[in-house]
Amino acid sequence: MFERSIPEWLRHPPAAAARKPGARAFATLSGLEAMIRGILLSVFPLAMYDALGDAGRVSQVYFVIGLVSLAVGLLLPWINRRIPRRWLYTSGAALYVVGGVAGAAGGMWVVVALMTCTLATVTCFICLNAYVLDYVAKNDLGRTETLRMFYSALSWSAGPVTGVALMKIWAPLPFLLAIVFGVVLIAAFWALRLGNGRLIARARGPAPNPLAFLGRFFAQKRLIAGWLFAVIRSCGWWGYIVYLPIYAIENGMWEGLGGALVSVTNAMLFLSPLMLRWVQRSSVRVAVRTGFLCASAGFLLAALSPLPLLAVACLFAASGFLILLDISGGLPFLMAVKPSERTEMAAVYSSFRDVSGILTPGLGAVILMVAPIQGIFAAVGLGLGAMYMLAGRLHPMLGVAPAARLRRPA
Repeated sequence: MFERSIPEWLRHPPAAAARKPGARAFATLSGLEAMIRGILLSVFPLAMYDALGDAGRVSQVYFVIGLVSLAVGLLLPWINRRIPRRWLYTSGAALYVVGGVAGAAGGMWVVVALMTCTLATVTCFICLNAYVLDYVAKNDLGRTETLRMFYSALSWSAGPVTGVALMKIWAPLPFLLAIVFGVVLIAAFWALRLGNGRLIARARGPAPNPLAFLGRFFAQKRLIAGWLFAVIRSCGWWGYIVYLPIYAIENGMWEGLGGALVSVTNAMLFLSPLMLRWVQRSSVRVAVRTGFLCASAGFLLAALSPLPLLAVACLFAASGFLILLDISGGLPFLMAVKPSERTEMAAVYSSFRDVSGILTPGLGAVILMVAPIQGIFAAVGLGLGAMYMLAGRLHPMLGVAPAARLRRPA
């Protein structure tokens, strides 16, 4: 309430407007957050498996946490009406610190740690994407997304294997490191002075309820398709990051194999500028279809493989194309968002993480009742294949610069 009484020219002075945040500011925040998530990426599945002792129970916990995270994510635009965005982002980053403390306590506190870190991820993701949509032009979204991934590459590649190694030395170590990075993330955010984002004209009246913007989402087919791409792509990562380590353990392989392979996969993020050039030379449609087709083939081959090592190799090959989808798969949604719906649609888009966090472990828990983990790989592969078909409806020139369109046949 106090902030509303401050004149607009004081809250958004001309000097602050001149210091428009660029792609590097958002990439810096993404890189710092990746330090937290990268360290804990392969630690959580192992810690949860140790605490619960059964892959089915792990799936059930992930399912419940996904439901909670989805509800919170959809309510965030309503919360943002009452809490300024800078404080909302700070609260999300602070949840990483809380999660680190709970994880360091060990035992069943790991479930609390997973819950708080999941809520931290969805909160920071929504706020950061709203900032990006505020300040970055549509034609620069591809460069911004690639730069964010490039800045995160070291954390995503070194983090998983480092987290597992630290866990073997002393179980609380990766969580303590996450606490340190959480504090640094908060400090960096305030140092960048992003404020509450750009001012846009307010609607004539408030939404009748916090979820009223969902109707506008379902009325736009391009947004629905872009959101589905994100959901199924995330399901692919779930199959790779969560179930690959468990599959390796159950087949007598090295316990740290999952973390090591995830680190090697994430090292491919250093190739993201080269991947972006290929996307720009072809089109978003070609890139998205290629990613879904090849990733689908890898998961289906892993499901059919009679040899565990061959299955792991197929999943590793598929993960490289999930990286390509990380670069290109979100662009159809982001390029279709209207300026007046930035915060609301950023919340809808962020729900892909929670929906995949509900869909994959929920379906996984059912599959594990009648089939081994390879059944989960088969379900993920079929989903990725369905997105290859849907991506065929994207415009051929999507993501192609206007000048280049003149030189290409439609």
